[in-house]
Amino acid sequence: MPQPENFAKGLSIGIIMDGNGRWAKKRGLPRTAGHKKGAEVFQDITRYCNSIGVESVTFYAFSTENWKRPYEEVGAIMKLFGEYLIKAFDYEKENNRVVFLGDRSALEPKHQKLMNEIETKTANNTGMTLNIAVNYGGRQEIVRATRILAEKVKNGELRPEEITEDLMSAHMYTCGQKDPDFILRPSGEKRLSNFMLWQAAYSELVEMDVLWPDFTRADLDLAIEEFNRRSRRFGGI
Repeated sequence: MPQPENFAKGLSIGIIMDGNGRWAKKRGLPRTAGHKKGAEVFQDITRYCNSIGVESVTFYAFSTENWKRPYEEVGAIMKLFGEYLIKAFDYEKENNRVVFLGDRSALEPKHQKLMNEIETKTANNTGMTLNIAVNYGGRQEIVRATRILAEKVKNGELRPEEITEDLMSAHMYTCGQKDPDFILRPSGEKRLSNFMLWQAAYSELVEMDVLWPDFTRADLDLAIEEFNRRSRRFGGI
């Protein structure tokens, strides 16, 4: 069904890419096959978000808890991530600004170098902001911001009473960005899994019973339609 003009324009979306392993298991494939297919869907949905006027989209690619997975699976995910980094420069043609959220110090130096280069090279792009959360955890992000502010208080640069919600937001990885209008979680699960805990305080939650490797542009349209039907009161009436 054709969508009305501007139905997605200006939206900020957070996406928990969930269900890769289950998708592979249902087909008798190794979990790595699910991650590979999921990476292809990620690239397609990124391009689609850009084409329909989404302001920013944040993909939850690898959490701080994902290190607990089998060594082989983690290695495969990081290999895919490295391949994406090489391809990422193609997104410059689409005028995307690319930002990586999370503690990159645990990643391979070559990946850290590429991440820094991509962020620098796309920093002045004026199109959609593409956030990729890697080695990211919402609690870790809040603790990091708190430590930065505590250090400023310790050094006499800041008084405790000057710490506000706006100041906290300014020390999150998403500094300067709009909070997500909605968090999308495919796969049928109904939890945030430590994703954007600060930013999602008033985000709508949209769950869909479709595994991420099966996710399509039409599914995203349905998610946006669901969001657009919601009445957001932000604690008011």
